Amino acid sequence: MSRKRTEEMSQVAFNLKFSFKEKDNWNLHTLLEDFKLFRHGGRREITNLMHQSDPLMNSDIYIFDYSYIISTGKSSKRFQQTVFFVHSKSLGLPFFRMRPENFFHKIGSWLGIEDIDFESHPKFSNQYYLKGEDEDYIRHVMNDDILKFFSVEKKWFLEGINYYMIFYRLDKLLSPSQIRKFYKKGIFLYEIFQDQSWKADE
Repeated sequence: MSRKRTEEMSQVAFNLKFSFKEKDNWNLHTLLEDFKLFRHGGRREITNLMHQSDPLMNSDIYIFDYSYIISTGKSSKRFQQTVFFVHSKSLGLPFFRMRPENFFHKIGSWLGIEDIDFESHPKFSNQYYLKGEDEDYIRHVMNDDILKFFSVEKKWFLEGINYYMIFYRLDKLLSPSQIRKFYKKGIFLYEIFQDQSWKADE
């Protein structure tokens, strides 16, 4: 863990009015273990952890660095990414995973392994592979604003499980100067999903 990065991330947290921990002293990993990202590899570590709580909305927002190591035979690779995570009782998300679509996903579609596509947003459908357990509900929460956002924004990963949502780019550690913009994108997604969750209960 770079001391320089920790100091810079601490300053970003202060500017955004987040609390800050160098390491996961809040045991955040226990809330994240059902996400696919946090089941990869070994030597998993959460560092430079920012936290903001809103008791009125019963929500907690976190931004942090997450790393793990994948070993294959004699070689190993360390993956590092910056993650936006929200835990909020005002969310009611279906279980879903969204990632950039690649060649193997396209082969899968030729073999009849389909993901969830949207005829109204072909650019999104061409760029992202989306799967989940309740297709109708996933289509409800992935509304026009979300689909437009990801038609422009590329290479993101997004996962939802009930009260939890994570948003990140795989193996992309964002610079401290990028964190504010990243936070705004995460909040944008959270607020749309929050609104769609309320509408589903009406």
